Amino acid sequence: MKKRIATCLMLAVMNTACPAAPEINQTKLPDEVRAGQIRDMKWGMFICWSFSTFYGQEWTPTRDKDAAFFKATGCDTDQWCQTARDAGMGYILFLTKHHDGFCLWDTKTTEKKVTNSPLGIDVLAKLRKSCDKFGIKLAFYFSEGDWNWPGAVDGKGGSSGGGSNPELKKAQLKELLTGYGPVEFWWMDHAVGTGGLSHQETIDWMHKFQPNTFVGFNHGEPAGRLCLREMGKPGKLGDKNASHYNKDAEGSFKGYQLAEFTYPILPGHKGGAMWFYSLPIHDNLCHPADKLFKDYQGALQYGNIFSIDVGPNYQGKLRDIDVKTLKQVGEMIRAGAAAQPGIPPATK
Repeated sequence: MKKRIATCLMLAVMNTACPAAPEINQTKLPDEVRAGQIRDMKWGMFICWSFSTFYGQEWTPTRDKDAAFFKATGCDTDQWCQTARDAGMGYILFLTKHHDGFCLWDTKTTEKKVTNSPLGIDVLAKLRKSCDKFGIKLAFYFSEGDWNWPGAVDGKGGSSGGGSNPELKKAQLKELLTGYGPVEFWWMDHAVGTGGLSHQETIDWMHKFQPNTFVGFNHGEPAGRLCLREMGKPGKLGDKNASHYNKDAEGSFKGYQLAEFTYPILPGHKGGAMWFYSLPIHDNLCHPADKLFKDYQGALQYGNIFSIDVGPNYQGKLRDIDVKTLKQVGEMIRAGAAAQPGIPPATK
């Protein structure tokens, strides 16, 4: 603390501001209060940017690739956050690590990280600063398993596809929970297994560092306070028809406090990825603003949050069509609010 104060005083003398790190509330709030805070964020931008951006497919086998495979030539986090704010979004949900194990932060747990790539910067740290600058909250996606871990089958899914390394999983989560400010919620991907740490054990560990962060799993053992609906839709909490992969859990698990649904802004197409930047030939493909606005209204109606997925391109920027479309949705949201002062626009 003394060192930080001295550093700030020195910077003040140099007429340079010393930014305050966002505070993490270590006092657990009642579930209904915390659920209300997250619900108030309404909708956000799910950003998937990793090896798969440059592989041209959804999943990227990883054993023969090092950090240099991530060939980004830029990283415009201010553009991401400016677009989110223009769209009326409350948060950014950022992919920290996919199944290939490439980490988008300066981790100490592996050399397969963005600071070792040609880009050479801690993308997550840069995004945190941009989020604070534009008044956007931050949430994290994290793949539970990792194709670099013992017992993993490179490029394969399933309950054991991502191997087992519970202590490394815990170390990565601790870094993310202690080094980048408050995390509103976690989107935990179970597609390649748990990584050797059960869902409840994972939550118990995470809450040691941030008791108010909500944790959700897209399928597998039901746990946590957040119900995830990957490729889902708006719907009342507990409506299993609103889920795609998580139907059984949504219909029976009693611990959920609210639901999130997500899908890519890219409509179905041949070849390339959907959740990540696809290929230049798909640069003009995008769901229309009317569809996104309708699902935004559905999220408000049912008390959900809605994460629309976008993929930054090779230069680290959002596609022009994504920026244009999301700005249009923001204009619709503001027009609806103006038409009914004090009442959020809702589905008829």
